[in-house]
Amino acid sequence: MSADSLHPPAAAIVVAAGQGLRAGQPLPKQFASWRGKPVLRHSVEALLASGIAPVIVVIPQGADDVASHALLGLDDVTLVIGGATRQASVRNGLEALAELGPEQVLIHDAARPVLPCVVIERLRSALTDHAGAIPVLPVVDSLAHAEGDLMGSPAHREDLRRVQTPQAFRFASILAAHRAWAGDLSAGDDAQVAQAFGLTVALVEGDEALHKLTVAADFHAEAPPVRIGSGYDVHRLADGEELWLCGVRVPHDQGLAGHSDADVAIHALVDAMLGALGDGDIGQHFPPSDAQWRGASSDRFLAHAASLMTQAGYRLGNADVTIICEAPKIGPHRDAMRERLAAILGVDKSLVSVKATTTEKLGFTGRGEGIAAQAMASLIRN
Repeated sequence: MSADSLHPPAAAIVVAAGQGLRAGQPLPKQFASWRGKPVLRHSVEALLASGIAPVIVVIPQGADDVASHALLGLDDVTLVIGGATRQASVRNGLEALAELGPEQVLIHDAARPVLPCVVIERLRSALTDHAGAIPVLPVVDSLAHAEGDLMGSPAHREDLRRVQTPQAFRFASILAAHRAWAGDLSAGDDAQVAQAFGLTVALVEGDEALHKLTVAADFHAEAPPVRIGSGYDVHRLADGEELWLCGVRVPHDQGLAGHSDADVAIHALVDAMLGALGDGDIGQHFPPSDAQWRGASSDRFLAHAASLMTQAGYRLGNADVTIICEAPKIGPHRDAMRERLAAILGVDKSLVSVKATTTEKLGFTGRGEGIAAQAMASLIRN
């Protein structure tokens, strides 16, 4: 925290201490990528842009590195370890602000990445007359009480609201409320803690953009339905090397030279898939400078790209590989190549095409100095 943030007019706590495993991401959802950056970073940037500082981010035990990476380059942000419950996590965040004593504090769930500035303004304005304020939205669906599997009495939606975050409070009041809260009780949010302490909580207009990311579909819905990438690779032919193309060893008097097995066709296809995902290239994932990949079978690279595709919520639409060389003849091996690529990718052979062409004796491939390959891959959102 900066020295000039003593007694700031408003600070914030972003609660990011949960596991968030229902979202189906490879790490807790608050650290997963959404719209090009970690979920957590979106709301922290919005708070800072609205003049709210410092921002306390409450994280799980052991998440310092991933949280620091997610917030890299942001000033006036401090990480605090959370507790066993949401209330305990918020309490830890409030205690971290106690010495600064801000006038107001906004408490926000990291899983709500879109934070409109106008909502922040409404909340802070309401604190002029009330100890707390929360953003709410009307209930538009009909409601009913459940009696087991049967419909019970109707509920009056006119009397109900959907509650969002951030929730805003006068700092001293909400700190006292949390300190007085019975630790063995559970509350849905900080407004309930405030109300139990006798504080008045105003309702202000929320925003549909404050949607909470909860399940895998919340992440996949933002992704395009189809993504397409291209790849291109070249390796030189050399004596004493084996020739591997599309995961198949092809008899030839020379092989391709490279750090791995130099399977130029698979390398092009890996780059096509990584390109479709927007996830760099093969050199970034498997750097030639790393000794562990010396002589490695390229099917490991393709399996890795397939795994990344699945994690991102996509499946292969089709793959099209073109091998460019004068020799050897690719035709006799085409079916075996298609079958091998399909096996690595875990798809039907009908989704994989392998073709070959020459350059009519022109260029390095025409002179037999090397082999080139280009590939296209389309990915379809699950």
